Amino acid sequence: MPRFAANLSMMYTEYAFLDRFAAAAADGFRAVEYLFPYEYPIADITQRLQAHGLTQVLFNLPPGDWSAGERGMACHPGREAEFAQSVQAALPYARATACKRLHAMAGLLPDGVSPEQARSTYVNNLRAAARVLEDEGITLLIEPINTRDMPGYFLNWQQQAHDIVAEVGAPNLKVQMDFYHCQIMEGDLTRRLERHLGGVGHIQIAGVPDRHEPDMGEVAFPHLFSRLDAMGFDGWIGCEYRPAGATSAGLTWLRPYMSS
Repeated sequence: MPRFAANLSMMYTEYAFLDRFAAAAADGFRAVEYLFPYEYPIADITQRLQAHGLTQVLFNLPPGDWSAGERGMACHPGREAEFAQSVQAALPYARATACKRLHAMAGLLPDGVSPEQARSTYVNNLRAAARVLEDEGITLLIEPINTRDMPGYFLNWQQQAHDIVAEVGAPNLKVQMDFYHCQIMEGDLTRRLERHLGGVGHIQIAGVPDRHEPDMGEVAFPHLFSRLDAMGFDGWIGCEYRPAGATSAGLTWLRPYMSS
């Protein structure tokens, strides 16, 4: 039976961020993920997790200047020290919340930098970060993101991500497979899942094309959930979607999985 984590950056936005933990727990979620925790004191987040019996399954390393349009820096030559510092900034939060997965955003391809230069920088940064996180028992994740939502992002394709994981050669580097991004870029979700699941460290979902609830749109998610069960996937599935209306009202799709 699939296990679902509420993405608190996209869901429950009717509430202030720190109040979303309680809202997710009230709807039956037992795990959460989100993009970035860094503007909130560690103690405030851990208190919410503990008070509501929630598992923290994922968050992102600092992405650079998000408000200025940056989406990570791992592929940016000349920012290696900043990327290394982003790993150190994430560690206190990961330790305090017992979070065992961290996502490193690749970043947009910088002007004047060739894809080959960006890839070399990316591989070296990931190798160094994975080495640090291995000592903490943490898996580092990379995620292909579609070019419609994030034009210019360096990592877009499933095979591209798995090839980079192979080149890095770190046992704790995996791919974050978001079916929403994969459907937009590539489709053929079942076969891609079957081909790559061994190298996948986390899965996320959203309806396609509008990124609403997974029962809206063109993807047959019950089929994919059944395939995940059949293939023995025992990780969490992150609900990284924007509810079409009130979050709780849109959770009818989840009820069969919560009651079984």
